[in-house]
Amino acid sequence: MTHSPRDFYDSLAADYHRIFPDWDASIARQAAALDGLLRRELGSPGPHRVLDCACGIGTQAIGLARVGHRVTGSDLSPAAVTRAAAEAATRGMDLRTAAADMRQLPFRDGVFDAVVCADNSIAHLLIREDLEAALRDMRRVLRDDGLLLLTLRDYDEACRTRPASVPPQVSEDSGGRYSEGRSITFQLWHWHDDGEHYDQEYFQLLPEGDGWQVRVRHATSWALTRREVADAVSAAGFADPAWHTPAESGFYQPVCVARAAQRCE
Repeated sequence: MTHSPRDFYDSLAADYHRIFPDWDASIARQAAALDGLLRRELGSPGPHRVLDCACGIGTQAIGLARVGHRVTGSDLSPAAVTRAAAEAATRGMDLRTAAADMRQLPFRDGVFDAVVCADNSIAHLLIREDLEAALRDMRRVLRDDGLLLLTLRDYDEACRTRPASVPPQVSEDSGGRYSEGRSITFQLWHWHDDGEHYDQEYFQLLPEGDGWQVRVRHATSWALTRREVADAVSAAGFADPAWHTPAESGFYQPVCVARAAQRCE
């Protein structure tokens, strides 16, 4: 059984910050890592025109806007992009947002210097045709020699070991912004027979009186290996895809970087 990613993220939007021990600290930390890659790969400090095409509630988009880039955020989930815009405004930033499928981005050709697609988002594209369509549209909206920054779980290891769960995350009250107390997020994974796809049971335990309220959501993902991603990126019109480990980049997931190849006239 597969599950709709839009339904999953619409449902999760109000609680998404709870997956981080401290969401505001994560915004700053991830922005520093991605900004470092942008500056190094594009050869200038910018500001750069950046599309975050799976922005969710704004974790990367807000951070990149805060360090000075001109950021647009889009996401399949209308609830998520609505919250992203509101969270940006709360922090004194004007974040342009759009509810959009990354396979059909509503932007002009060549309008961005960089496209960010983070937080394992392409894993929700469950067939090769959808993955290829999304990467082609990311290439379309990039200028020639523009930069793709794509982050994904380390599925090379996961496909070998087939974990049944991931470690729980305990979220504290994020600097007093939400005043919610602790919450706990964890996942159970149920692998398909093909060894490449899995269903997630996504649990969140929220304080309620003297006990806990349990919220369970469901999603399906494709455990794409680094070689599969690099091959798809190359086929979509990018040159020289390369992977950076968390130790190298400072980002919490492996990051694939590639440059938009020159368009043929």
